[in-house]
Amino acid sequence: MTLALESNAFYSGGRLPAKFTCDAENASPPLLWSKPPEGTRSLALVCSDPDAPSGTFYHWAIYDMPPDTGKLPEHYPASGLGKGPLQARNDFGRIGYDGPCPPKGHGVHRYFFRLYALDLERLLIPHLAHARDVERAAEKHAVATAELMAMYER
Repeated sequence: MTLALESNAFYSGGRLPAKFTCDAENASPPLLWSKPPEGTRSLALVCSDPDAPSGTFYHWAIYDMPPDTGKLPEHYPASGLGKGPLQARNDFGRIGYDGPCPPKGHGVHRYFFRLYALDLERLLIPHLAHARDVERAAEKHAVATAELMAMYER
């Protein structure tokens, strides 16, 4: 079974609308996905920019999502505490989503949203971990992945 990730705000390979960047609302985009494969016990999502001047820059990670979640709404609230899905620190040093903000004149950057279907209910990472830690742990436990890429330039 294939896992698919999409958004009704942009298409894969297209331009990310400004409202999801630091140049406007800095809102997380709406995302939805197909039913994960049997045996999936949780989901994780990571958003990163491999084109950043200093190497891959992490914008968001959310993890320990129940396998039947199915979607994340636009403007998903930033929270790393409480019941339900957890969010990690991004490379801006904050919990939750912070949108693309590439250096002006640096050219087009690609932003990858990667969804991981995982074989465990909770990722074994420290509380308030970094998005990079979520990605590393998720890659070790992925039974399926899906990717959605958008581009943005300032």
